[in-house]
Amino acid sequence: MVPVPMHIYHDRRFLIPFRSALLPQIFTDVLVIGTGVAGLRTAIEAAAHGDVIVLAKEAVDLSNTSWAQGGIAAVLSDQDTVASHVADTLEAGAGLCDIGAVNALVDEGRHEIARLLEWGMRIDRAADGSPALGLEGGHHHARIVHTDGDATGYELARCLIERVRATRGIRVFDRCFVIDLLRAADGSGRVLGALSWHPRYGLQIIWARATVLASGGAGQVFRETTNPKVATGDGVAMAWRAGAELSDLEFFQFHPTALYVAGAGRMLISEAVRGEGAYLVNRNGDRFMQGLHPMAELAPRDVVSKSIVRHLSGSGESHVFLDCRHFAPGRFVERFPGLARMLAGFDIDPTRDRIPVTPAAHYMIGGVRTDLDGRTSLPGLWACGEVAANGVHGANRLASNSLLDGLVFGRRVAVSIAREAPPEVLPRAIVSEVHTATHGELDLADIRSSLRSAMWRNVGIERSGAHLTDVLSMFAFWGRYGMDEVFSTPEGWEVQNLLTVGLLMTRAALARNESRGTHQRTDVPATDPAQAHHVTWSIARLEPVARALGSAGVAAGRAG
Repeated sequence: MVPVPMHIYHDRRFLIPFRSALLPQIFTDVLVIGTGVAGLRTAIEAAAHGDVIVLAKEAVDLSNTSWAQGGIAAVLSDQDTVASHVADTLEAGAGLCDIGAVNALVDEGRHEIARLLEWGMRIDRAADGSPALGLEGGHHHARIVHTDGDATGYELARCLIERVRATRGIRVFDRCFVIDLLRAADGSGRVLGALSWHPRYGLQIIWARATVLASGGAGQVFRETTNPKVATGDGVAMAWRAGAELSDLEFFQFHPTALYVAGAGRMLISEAVRGEGAYLVNRNGDRFMQGLHPMAELAPRDVVSKSIVRHLSGSGESHVFLDCRHFAPGRFVERFPGLARMLAGFDIDPTRDRIPVTPAAHYMIGGVRTDLDGRTSLPGLWACGEVAANGVHGANRLASNSLLDGLVFGRRVAVSIAREAPPEVLPRAIVSEVHTATHGELDLADIRSSLRSAMWRNVGIERSGAHLTDVLSMFAFWGRYGMDEVFSTPEGWEVQNLLTVGLLMTRAALARNESRGTHQRTDVPATDPAQAHHVTWSIARLEPVARALGSAGVAAGRAG
């Protein structure tokens, strides 16, 4: 294979040609792209100050939020403290958390839980009526709020969607694919809205005083993932094409325990199962995490995932097991009814069978760089949730901090918009002329499958400089055909977004010449204190640069 120039990923401002003046025009004060927890929370808060349009890529309730099992981490017990939750988050983040973001997350998160309860979210409760709090990996206190044992995300999505539908001034458009962000060409570079496509109405322009990316993650860039099919990195890719700064894309969290059944998708087995006391064992029944970390099975996710991969590499096995057979009779079904039903569909009974598991891509830690109020490097554009890199997760996200992240920073984004967005929508004439080469018919499914397999093998839980360099050559080859083309349906746009995000992740992983958190380089296995900084870049500055940690930086280890 002969590598071709990489400029095809950098010169592509828009995915399709269009003239804004010839397309249907829609106007709103705030445009929110995404209907996970971050987007919905932003919309609810923003509606107090103006009209809001929320765009769902497919059905409104199809997101990583609705698939979340474990729960929401929050300090609600007298035995717990804000300082302890902050310390656990910093420890999991491996020296890269921004302390201001972590303090905001933990302190404001408690109030977000109270607000959800006011809005009617159901949670599991103890006998005395207080919230039933679970324990998960990396936490030193039980602080995980959950619903029906393992259906927290579904209940949170239900609560927020109902609240959105009951809030005046919010319009929700489902099955509306956002292709690209629109920017003013007057020198300000302000984001003015987005170009979208609907299967019934076709292309349309949505102009907005403020645009919010809350489009979720990119798990579909990997062959093995717990993410739904919509998680194709669209937000990061369109932000890159628009010129926004990105950060920390080398950090992608792999969940240690996804169900391993040959031929089936990788369905999540919640961290809370280990929190209830499940053991991680090999085929001989040995608990291999003991001795590898003081918290054994409850070590941070990056530690557990890395340990499983190395164990499998040494043993030649395809998976390990979760052993719950020592649970009290009826406890598994009582605590995890949804998981019990899912496992029964594969004829797995956790009271008598060990559950086969393997790591899978789960959560995008890096993304569009933002400050504590969700502002990006582009005026008029905010971001929150999984698509954003606000520094709160550092190099490895602490279990069950993600839903809290969406709640806290979704609200902060809306408050910032109310304070700073211009008083009126400013539509401009925008013309896109995309020149392409002439190719034969492309096999999109083959490109997508090849990309995901190469990413899993070479940019997965363990990486090396040589393999990352090889993958860059593959991207050059795929880009020559996949990027140098104009498509007219979401299937093609998704492949182009996956190619863009995969390339950016690979380049970021090659730029960080150390091992830290979820980023593990077999050729440089040590953590380098000199690289305790974020890696930030944009299409206007193609070489990654170091950016200091926010606020006063982060102390190593636990703060107390």
